[in-house]
Amino acid sequence: MRSLETAREACERFHPGLLGTLESLPMTEREAADSPVVEMYRKHSGPGLLVPAQFGGMAAGPLEATRVQRGLASASPSLGVATVMHHFTVAMLFSLAQTAERLTATQFALLSSVAGDRLLLASGWAEGRTDQNILAPAVVAEPVEDGYRVNGSKKPCSLSQSMDVLTASVNLTDSDGWSGLALLLIRADSPGIDVTPFWTTPILAAAQSHEVRMTDVHVPRELVIRSTLEDQQSLDDLQRAGFTWFELLTSAAYVGAASSLVDTVLSRKRGSDSDRGALAVRMEAAVDLVEGAARALEDGVTDDEAVAKVLVARYASQDLLSSTVAQAVELLGGIAFIRQPEVAYLASAVHALAFHPPSRGSVAAQLADYFAGGPLHLS
Repeated sequence: MRSLETAREACERFHPGLLGTLESLPMTEREAADSPVVEMYRKHSGPGLLVPAQFGGMAAGPLEATRVQRGLASASPSLGVATVMHHFTVAMLFSLAQTAERLTATQFALLSSVAGDRLLLASGWAEGRTDQNILAPAVVAEPVEDGYRVNGSKKPCSLSQSMDVLTASVNLTDSDGWSGLALLLIRADSPGIDVTPFWTTPILAAAQSHEVRMTDVHVPRELVIRSTLEDQQSLDDLQRAGFTWFELLTSAAYVGAASSLVDTVLSRKRGSDSDRGALAVRMEAAVDLVEGAARALEDGVTDDEAVAKVLVARYASQDLLSSTVAQAVELLGGIAFIRQPEVAYLASAVHALAFHPPSRGSVAAQLADYFAGGPLHLS
């Protein structure tokens, strides 16, 4: 599959030898809860993909990053999804680093060590609540004399067993009267942090998406990033960057998992020419949606327009992947489904794209208003 080869070549260029190392393991081992794929990724300098060159990173752009994630997820969907959580957090934080007053010297020092020390950042936004507004976390940071005391939990939290830093969203009311959303940078070895099993399905188990509990965790003031919202329904710079990169890279990862199935159909020449042609067209349409959004970002699209473009790419590709995967499984046939567990596994893994925030229903009205000429309000 031409476009998949392009994606795999991008992955090999940034992380030489990684795909071969991953594929030396059977997929059942790669995707298992005790899989070593995250540490394999770390050893191949994965954490530095989106880190700017001046901070020792690889400085991949949006298009290169989407291709790397697609190639990676075609070999290990779990690793593809897990590393999205690291990368979107890194991209979000370094976007703030362009404005000096948004980050403290301590935050700069931490970011400067991500690539060189191969640090993995876990993203603690979800809290396991149905219909959760991820911009309104239930976890609260209580001000104390030398920082904040944090109690609560984040779940599911990918990379929970391998993280070096937990980035956790909280509601914060400061002693100076400021109240709003904040992002905490918490060392994973901080007293009071505990990881407990949460993810029980075998699908995407290697992503390490468990519950991270915080009990009286102390966070110094200089490791807190406040949002800058004036209108509490709008997105600030931190949130725009986070949404944009998260939706783009998440979509790319699931496109990668689906590509693996489609590539198998094409290489085995299953079904008729017209069947395979139709399958490939749908798959390539999903690829073009995601890569088109990435190209728009590289062309300078920013702010609400960027968020809207990646959301369109995400939901439209989600629909395409659903029908594409169903046809791919049908064309591969019952014996492949029975005898090759990766067929059912990949099909199930791709469906998880629908579970990532924001849900389609939660933003339907907001997107409709935006495309009619209004502002973009997300929940």
